[in-house]
Amino acid sequence: MKHAILGAGAIGGLIGTALSSLGEDVTVVVRAEKLASYPASLVLERPSDAITAPAKAVATLTKPVDVLWIATKTYQLQSAIETVKSPPRYVIPLLNGVDHIAVLRNRFGHEHVIPATIAVEAEQISPGRFIQRSPVVRLNLAASAEPLLGAIVAQLGKLGFVCKFIPSEQTLLWGKLCFLGPFALITSASGMNIGEILADADWNPKLGSAIAEACAVANASGAKIDAAQIQAGFKSSPPGMRSSMQKDLVAGRRLELDAIAGPIVRGGEQYGIAVSTTTELMSAIQAEVQAKVQLKD
Repeated sequence: MKHAILGAGAIGGLIGTALSSLGEDVTVVVRAEKLASYPASLVLERPSDAITAPAKAVATLTKPVDVLWIATKTYQLQSAIETVKSPPRYVIPLLNGVDHIAVLRNRFGHEHVIPATIAVEAEQISPGRFIQRSPVVRLNLAASAEPLLGAIVAQLGKLGFVCKFIPSEQTLLWGKLCFLGPFALITSASGMNIGEILADADWNPKLGSAIAEACAVANASGAKIDAAQIQAGFKSSPPGMRSSMQKDLVAGRRLELDAIAGPIVRGGEQYGIAVSTTTELMSAIQAEVQAKVQLKD
């Protein structure tokens, strides 16, 4: 099967390397200025070993593929999909949030876009070289992907992936956002890791409140999310875990704040659900971003 990876950062690189190591045909779409120097092989360092696998690199996707995996940042999506000149058979986005699904279905057609989520701590250390820091990769896909990817998903399981096909798209998408939203907001606003937050008398209740708000909006949107299960997920997480948004904030990089917190805030307004903790955390992060901008100026 032919695959293309749009967004060759940590997540895209991880997926591309894993697929290629299974014998799949993988093409990586990279920026034009990086094309000449992009390596012919991808390397993924994992907690247990390292995987090296071949991949072709292109600046624009002009040949048809069976699956286009999209792993860009949400704010890069519009410009990135302009590099896709040949419509793929299917599109599987691994972006944060929920709003990108409508954007992609408007572009590629409803039946060609299969929602999916991924949970893993990973980094890109150089072009074509990636590190998987968490021991497990959790990949969830809409049930409509099973006829297409069932066999490949079974193979990914041998690489340590934990994969599930989820019948409800809303539950699939909000299931991740109800964990990611509170996690990203609390860690970014506090500067703490999850272990420190759980042990803090002020921040731990805010985490619980943010989870409750996200789950309330999710369930009003048609998902079925259990706030107690989300809470339990935090308690079983590695105590040193920090969010990507938190790391981006420290580094002065652009944040996916609207993609992650925006659906909760807008959903609260739509369904008449109070989301004051989410709004408060979002405002605190925006204020810190603005302070960093002013320091640079």
